[in-house]
Amino acid sequence: MKKVVDINWLEQHLDDPELVILDASQSTSVNKQENAIQGKYIPGSHPFSLQEFSDQKSELPNTLPTPEYFERKCRDLGINSTSKIVVYDNAGVYWSPRVWWLFHVMGHEEVAVLNGGLSAWIKANQATTESLSQANQPGNFKANFNKELVKSIQDINQNLTSQSFHVVDARSKGRFDGTAPEPREGLKSGHIPNSLNIPYEDVLNEGYFKSPDKLKELFKHTSSEETLTFSCGSGLTACIVSLAHSLISDKISPVYDGSWTEWAQSGSPINTKES
Repeated sequence: MKKVVDINWLEQHLDDPELVILDASQSTSVNKQENAIQGKYIPGSHPFSLQEFSDQKSELPNTLPTPEYFERKCRDLGINSTSKIVVYDNAGVYWSPRVWWLFHVMGHEEVAVLNGGLSAWIKANQATTESLSQANQPGNFKANFNKELVKSIQDINQNLTSQSFHVVDARSKGRFDGTAPEPREGLKSGHIPNSLNIPYEDVLNEGYFKSPDKLKELFKHTSSEETLTFSCGSGLTACIVSLAHSLISDKISPVYDGSWTEWAQSGSPINTKES
């Protein structure tokens, strides 16, 4: 499967028995703004809650669950090892890339994000339903954890000296520079030393990924041979920029799962625009 598919592709494959459509929508965004589309779904969609598919014991948001837990939850949704997964959300492209990354981390490569999300589907006058589907029977999904796609705080700290990869931060320029506050109370703004800022909004245009040429321009300060790791506030929007990069590099890069929330709380070095 392609990493990103459009509504025409999805419409043409709706009858594929291997297709599983996942709805990763949320009622509100991270900044507490209510998402415009509520109570509408692409027919046949199954609910995929990022809260449920996170480590329930972690104090950090959106933390990667164990492979065993992820496998069990996927089977509950009727997902098989042969399933072709398309994931979308009600904010254009926002929550769905995190789901895309999760499946790759768990060894399942047949997964794509719907470009434009639910709003694109509705704008094309495609049918919607008012309820999500439930699995008819459990799936046989098998997780195969790919540790190469996940970076820990220890990895990031070691990289301050080794410089074996380049950290790309998906937060806003103000938060990255330390001139705007973090949305989480008590958290310092700033950035990991030597990191590069590409705000996630810059890779999108009205809920769609920008063209390859425009994405290449955004990543002009990195080389095709360079190893990248993506970060953000909580490991969510980092996946948007990681997916955007994969569209022009054909590589899937790791994400620092704890991201800025963990880094700023840990007492690790913080740089700002003035430092």
